[in-house]
Amino acid sequence: MERIKQALEQAARERDSAPDPAGRRTDSVRTLNGAAAAGYVPPAEVRYTATKTIQVSLATRERNRLAASIPGHPLRDTYRMLRTRVLQELKANSWNSIAVTSPSSGCGKTLTAINLAISLAMDHSHLVLLVDGDMRKPSVHTYFDYQPEFGIHDCISDDVPLSDALFHPGIDRLTVLPGRSSIDESAELLSSPKARSLIEDVRSRYADRIIVVDVPPVLSVDDALTLAPNIDCMLMVTENGGTTRDELYRALDLLDGIPVLGTVLNKSDTKVKTPY
Repeated sequence: MERIKQALEQAARERDSAPDPAGRRTDSVRTLNGAAAAGYVPPAEVRYTATKTIQVSLATRERNRLAASIPGHPLRDTYRMLRTRVLQELKANSWNSIAVTSPSSGCGKTLTAINLAISLAMDHSHLVLLVDGDMRKPSVHTYFDYQPEFGIHDCISDDVPLSDALFHPGIDRLTVLPGRSSIDESAELLSSPKARSLIEDVRSRYADRIIVVDVPPVLSVDDALTLAPNIDCMLMVTENGGTTRDELYRALDLLDGIPVLGTVLNKSDTKVKTPY
């Protein structure tokens, strides 16, 4: 809570002053949370044969603010810092999954989740699966200028094979499980046995894979709370000048008992030393 308090104080000061989900891999050794076994070095590149690969141009990445994938982008180091802090927490607790949420809409949680996933994938010790868990407003695929034929809810509701929904956006070690179209009964679907089975499958299939899930705002719907028991921890994204102290504390109260790594202060013009 001390880190959250510091983030709030920083924000106040600034306002006042202004089935083979990852594709086939050439290695056969799996290690818990990326810890290297004797003689095992994760490959710099992964060969995808079962997952559709799309090419995302530099112009698209720039237009859609995929900063972590753009060489020389001023925010790239910021996401690397966030990646380092997240990896420290995941490794310390033997975790491999994190959900990214926010108190309310408009905080930039989806773009934060995408850039975090990209940055994590650039660490050669891991595979990363980015999951669009915001079934009411699925948008992860739009940042890659891609319209999927199948989405996560098709896999849960209609038994569509996971490999038919996944796509690889041309960024080494990153795979995406997108949404497709909006559904209203998302919380009920996420709490179903099929959803729990799918999440457990993607979490356990590769021991050196990290799962990043974009989930709806905590104060808007109960999807994040529904998904929480199946995810190790959460990251809270707040909007500088938009998220109020009351909104943040109400969101954290609802997540009581669920590990929250910290908060990301988004849309700030002032560079801070840490995103927590």
